[in-house]
Amino acid sequence: MHPTLPIDAVLGDLVSAVEKHGQAVLMAPPGAGKTTRVPLALLNTIHGKIIMLEPRRLAARSAAERMAETLGEPVGQTVGYRMRGAHKSNKNTRIEVVTEGILTRMLQSDPELTGVGAVIFDEFHERSLNADLGLALICEVRGALRDDLALIVMSATLDAAPVAELLGGAPIVHSKGRAFPVETRWLDTPTKKTRRFEEAIADLVVEAVSQNTGSALVFLPGEGEIRRVEQHLKGRIPKDCAIRPLFGAMKFEAQRAAIAPCTTGRKIVLATAIAETSLTIEDVRIVVDGGRSRRARFDPASGMSRLITERASKAEAEQRRGRAGRVAAGLCYRFWTKGEEGAMPAFAPAEIEAADLSGLALELALWGANETDLAFLTPPPHGPLSEARTLLQGLGALDKSGYITPHGRTISTMPLHPRLAHMLQKVGPNAANLAALLNERDPLRGAGVDLTIRIKALKTFDPRADRGGLERIKLDAKRLRTGLKSDTSSGSQYSLAEMAALAYPDRIGLRRKGDQARYIMSGGKGAVMDNGDALANTRLIVITDTDGAPREAKIRQAIAITESELRGLYGDQIAWHDICQWDKRARRVVSLNREMFQALILDERQWNDALPEAIALGALDGLRQIGLPWTPAAQRFAARVALMSDDYPDMSETALLSTLEDWLLPYLKGARTEGALRNLDITEALRNMLDWAQMARLDQEVPAAFVSPMGRNLPIDYSGEHPEITARIQEMFGTTRHPTVGPKHVPLKVVLTSPAHRPMQVTMDIPNFWKTSYSDVRKDMRGRYPRHPWPEDPTVANPTLRAKRRGT
Repeated sequence: MHPTLPIDAVLGDLVSAVEKHGQAVLMAPPGAGKTTRVPLALLNTIHGKIIMLEPRRLAARSAAERMAETLGEPVGQTVGYRMRGAHKSNKNTRIEVVTEGILTRMLQSDPELTGVGAVIFDEFHERSLNADLGLALICEVRGALRDDLALIVMSATLDAAPVAELLGGAPIVHSKGRAFPVETRWLDTPTKKTRRFEEAIADLVVEAVSQNTGSALVFLPGEGEIRRVEQHLKGRIPKDCAIRPLFGAMKFEAQRAAIAPCTTGRKIVLATAIAETSLTIEDVRIVVDGGRSRRARFDPASGMSRLITERASKAEAEQRRGRAGRVAAGLCYRFWTKGEEGAMPAFAPAEIEAADLSGLALELALWGANETDLAFLTPPPHGPLSEARTLLQGLGALDKSGYITPHGRTISTMPLHPRLAHMLQKVGPNAANLAALLNERDPLRGAGVDLTIRIKALKTFDPRADRGGLERIKLDAKRLRTGLKSDTSSGSQYSLAEMAALAYPDRIGLRRKGDQARYIMSGGKGAVMDNGDALANTRLIVITDTDGAPREAKIRQAIAITESELRGLYGDQIAWHDICQWDKRARRVVSLNREMFQALILDERQWNDALPEAIALGALDGLRQIGLPWTPAAQRFAARVALMSDDYPDMSETALLSTLEDWLLPYLKGARTEGALRNLDITEALRNMLDWAQMARLDQEVPAAFVSPMGRNLPIDYSGEHPEITARIQEMFGTTRHPTVGPKHVPLKVVLTSPAHRPMQVTMDIPNFWKTSYSDVRKDMRGRYPRHPWPEDPTVANPTLRAKRRGT
């Protein structure tokens, strides 16, 4: 007899939903038992094989073994599994647990999924890229080919409503909470920033295992943190506790040992996110959550991914907490205060939002669809997807129209990133070691960047190497060689550097002049390595791994390549270019002949007979950097145009700089230095942007001068916030309407002066001035300037500049 689990109470509802609607969304908290009970419950309902997807290899094998044990059979009969490099099932297997990438391959080779009756997505809340793609493909298959194909999406913490809506209104089945209660404890105060994370976590683990019984599961972001916490715990934990690391790069046997029940004493499992879902680690009563997660982030601007450590989400924390209540009541220690919990994000970002989308772009092309044709729960972002397609075109996997090529179809079947699959297909078996090495974690971290050291370590002993990692790489290389088709190139003509350059044509680095360890990559981005590294003085390298920093990436792996090797591979892409450009340091236009491979300048010479048109274009680039050489006349003219209607050109500096080729190019007159450019008078060029009719309207509606009541032309100053004139107060007698300019009748700012030309009044409403302030001005001024007229009503007086005769 098997113990009752919370999921058992809703299995009937789930089966009924599948029978009636053909699909369902199952929400079941951690520990409910959905992974091992749901497929078995469907055996008598589903005709054909049941495929269940698991996000991790360890979870897939463990789930298959647990279900087979429930049936009293060895794994591989009714229940089996399939993943890269491991397969245990036969033609009679009814339930097959697979890792997520396997489903994509099944669909691409047989879209109808012949013989499959149901597909189950387990732990869908993890939102892996393969799971999102697989669900989108299954939805299209159900709509177009297989309306009888049952679909179940299972999750612990995901918001179920959007998934049900994506599936066209699938019923949602809810299971009750975990089997056993879990008490949660938070820190009293935030951890000091000066204290190392691993040291503080180790103290919390010691406290947890010393005060409680049962085994402990500690969540840490990665292998490095696991190893450091392990060192901090040695000699400090109870004698009956054994430390068991658990992370994805370990051998499967070591992973199984970590989750197996203790024969004596108890254990402390130091685990990554591999232990968050689908696994029941025997004897665990305590969870210590470090509150951090490590995720891959892809930067489309640099075309590189990097791993970052960031705060875990509330959903992840809830998943981890649930591990303590799988088999008995438990405790969860959280490495943050209760107040800090409010700042945690609700969910982790879907992988499709942050990952390298090269593989997705290739799968979409193979399927014959665009991302808009499929029902994605989270649509792939346009920028990274566009960058991925550009890379695939460069690798020859897509044609210029974005359709998959025969080469693309071939590499899509390989269990590698498209870069590495392209290299392996081009080179053949000789590239298997390098492909496997670049597909795995670096087995020689801290040994310098040279890739050749890693390749040698696969053949000869290196005490610095991670032996387990090397063994995995060797095994994967063997599988890759076995999987290659017989018509693949032998690759004997390729050096190791050329192989790397085939995979990373956009990451061939050229050392910058005058700087030993800084490189410009062929894709246009910068990279840097430690000055003391053995490769730091190498002119040309192929960069195979960086930290992904967007501005200047830190080089972690690279290999030297000769120029002859580069030319042999990409000679058809290397060409001479005539360059006229602005040199910011020299402050002038420089004319050069450059031999270039993508962004790399392999050779450079002076271009002595540069064409005047090319020099002028270089000068325009200089103006974009130093700005337009405004003269007072040019500023006045542009200000006048700005007061006209919208059918006149925009003469703001931003607009003018963006259209320099259209209006200024003919007026440069050979200027190529900063001094010559600053001395340009652009007034004539600005005037020629208007046709004859526009100029006539401009002169009429926004004139350069205002005609005073005496018929004099008073210059209008357009340089300020408001157009402005200056006039003697007597010259404006008789004015009953304030002067304006432009189709919008913008009032002039009028500075009225005394007979001695000193400002007396500034107004933008002369009629109002006559009515209000003029009487006070008249009282003050008629005694000071008695020979000048100061009429009581200036609106009916004649304008004048003359003074009275003496004695009158």
